[in-house]
Amino acid sequence: MPRWLLTLLRLTPIVAAASALSVAGLLVFRAVVPLAMLKPSSAEVGNYLQTLGGIYAVLLAFVVYAVWAQFNEARALVDREAAAISDLYRLAGGLPEATRVGVQRGLRAYLGDVIDREWPAMACRDEDTIEQIGEHFDRVWAAIHHCVPTDVRSQTIYGEALGRFDELTTLRTNRLTAARTRVPQAMRILLFSGALITTGSMYLLAIEALWMHALVTAALAGAIAHVLYLIVDLDQAFAGDWQVAKVPFERARKQCDRATVIAQLAVDEC
Repeated sequence: MPRWLLTLLRLTPIVAAASALSVAGLLVFRAVVPLAMLKPSSAEVGNYLQTLGGIYAVLLAFVVYAVWAQFNEARALVDREAAAISDLYRLAGGLPEATRVGVQRGLRAYLGDVIDREWPAMACRDEDTIEQIGEHFDRVWAAIHHCVPTDVRSQTIYGEALGRFDELTTLRTNRLTAARTRVPQAMRILLFSGALITTGSMYLLAIEALWMHALVTAALAGAIAHVLYLIVDLDQAFAGDWQVAKVPFERARKQCDRATVIAQLAVDEC
């Protein structure tokens, strides 16, 4: 199923439910509070709603910007980490045989576990699985650390491999940090309580036509529900409907396969 369709199927009931509940609350409010009681304070209510709506709109815009920037940063980290793995895999081809085998084997095992196990682990915060997958780096480091370059060429490649490994370690750490980062609980409470207060304040408007009052209230509630859904989804960069894709790692695995085949062909030709 296309991702956009899945999101639509999940989002529509939430927006519809928020709109329906807001209208139900309005009907109860109008049954309890006569419209005549609201008319004398129409001007004051209008000023209040303008101030409240402005404050809440700024809050929503700030949080949407923050989670969107965080989501894009996580996506960029995944791209860079996958590229660093491919680079290190190719560099290992120029190291002594024992080191090459150890590094490339460790990187292939790491790629496989990241694709098959770490993505679900990041979604459900399974720290034990994440820690186990990180042990592949220990094996790669051990293979690099025990390498003894024998000439200028291998020394140059060895230095580059050390730099790529350090970069890869940093990128993995940053990716896992991005996976753990969430909007603070206090901010979540403010967002959802603000949604209730802003929508409920619409009931104070002295609009004669009930259908018009219901329409504007439902539209506001639906719009706020849509934005809150977006915030919650983007806040879970590796678990939401629009989660960061693992395609770069799958592409890196194919590049490693290609590099192995090309290296073997070169050996056969010699």
